[in-house]
Amino acid sequence: MSAPTTYKNATKSSTPQPGNAPLLERLFRLTEHRTTVRVEVMAGLTTFFASVFTVLAIPGMMAGGAAAAVGDAYASAGIANAVYIAAVLSSLLGSLLMAFLANLPFVQAPGMGLGSYLAFTVMPAIGVLAAPDTLSAAQVYQMALALVFVSGALFVLLSATGVRQRIIDGIPHNIKVALGTGIGLFVTLLGLRQAGITVGSAGTFVTLVDFSAWNGGDDAARTLALGAVVAIAGFLVMAVLHARQVKGAILLGIVVTTALAYLTGHTRLPEGFGFDVAGQWSDFATYSLFTLDFATFGRLGNLGHVLATALAMVLAHTLVNSLDSLGTIFGVASAAGMVDKRGNVVGLEKGLLSDAIGTAGGALLGSSSTATVVSSASGINAGGRTGLTALVTSGMFALALVAAPLVPLIPVVATAPALIFVGCLMMTQVKDVDFRDVTEGVPAFLAIAIMPLTFSIANGIAFALISYVVLKAATGRHREIRWPAAAIAALFVLQFLV
Repeated sequence: MSAPTTYKNATKSSTPQPGNAPLLERLFRLTEHRTTVRVEVMAGLTTFFASVFTVLAIPGMMAGGAAAAVGDAYASAGIANAVYIAAVLSSLLGSLLMAFLANLPFVQAPGMGLGSYLAFTVMPAIGVLAAPDTLSAAQVYQMALALVFVSGALFVLLSATGVRQRIIDGIPHNIKVALGTGIGLFVTLLGLRQAGITVGSAGTFVTLVDFSAWNGGDDAARTLALGAVVAIAGFLVMAVLHARQVKGAILLGIVVTTALAYLTGHTRLPEGFGFDVAGQWSDFATYSLFTLDFATFGRLGNLGHVLATALAMVLAHTLVNSLDSLGTIFGVASAAGMVDKRGNVVGLEKGLLSDAIGTAGGALLGSSSTATVVSSASGINAGGRTGLTALVTSGMFALALVAAPLVPLIPVVATAPALIFVGCLMMTQVKDVDFRDVTEGVPAFLAIAIMPLTFSIANGIAFALISYVVLKAATGRHREIRWPAAAIAALFVLQFLV
């Protein structure tokens, strides 16, 4: 990993006087954070290209979930168009909040885990509450948005009142330290899957792609194997450039890998390539913008049952969203050395508040929950240390609004190596985990292992906290358990069992 920026070493004397400093210096305190405009711009571009896959994947997921919930695919294409615009706008909003409210180099975008929860858990549950053929896919989608908004509002309340900070303070130190390594493995697995290097297996659950198929076999196998080869080449380019201390190594690696993908024939321009931005904005206005549907919940039958089901989904969504964001910000920032003398992430409280406001605002726009995405680590490891990184990324999302058809031209096999390489860089923090005390080491291990193996940051935190409470209580060390850890562990047990 590149040399970490530890804010405890920064001094006030190193910061130019506000009256004489350039605008960007006054806004983001670049000198204090030991960074430059060039580094921040490169980091912002890197983060965008590593994160943009989320706004490409979420529309189909949301539209498909709404259609499946009622068996009606009539409006799914329009919903997908609308969600794309909503996802980009919510990413833009959330990243601007990170830039100016928190001054952190993190980016917000619709979370893949939260998006899948909304599409494949919340939407089917809404469909079950209604009588057959009484709801359309659009109604299910808009009712789900209403629940996301309530969750976001609750999220803001917890942040503004300081409850979230007390929760953070109550999480054991070793679990906090382990988050960075767990997220590193999570990011690595995500990159390996996107690159096609690892594939599913009936016998071993996961296995290595058949590389020999790159020059033979059927088209699908050949494309998969060739993509894996291209991604590995891109990963090695990033590693070599980073080892030679080339600035922007990850971004340059993405550019090189994109060129390789087209030159090898793995990626081709889409058929009928063209722009239809007007159609997407029309669908956005029809299906997404300020279309939250609370009223239909009152017409679904047993109001008590409906409200209880909705409340359970809101609370689960809030808890998972909160801990996902906490895990990402704390884990990535700690691994990059963005901490003060006490080991606390500088600006964490404002970062979490930005995340909460972004979730509520994203729901009003028509997006699934925004979250602080783990791919922010790619820009941070490229040197990003301030909100200028997030501002640059938000600018790229703004360009994505007018150049929507161009964004998919960057193949997934070009961004996947960035995630793998970032995961490698984040592994260094594991050395700081205390494994000598079993009551501390086992929860930390579970946090590291469960995140990638269940594809969920929240699950890793859940297993870590539950095991921590059980081990401390069973060994007579219950006084070491702080109430936030015990309360969250109990809530997770209820979520798993109910």
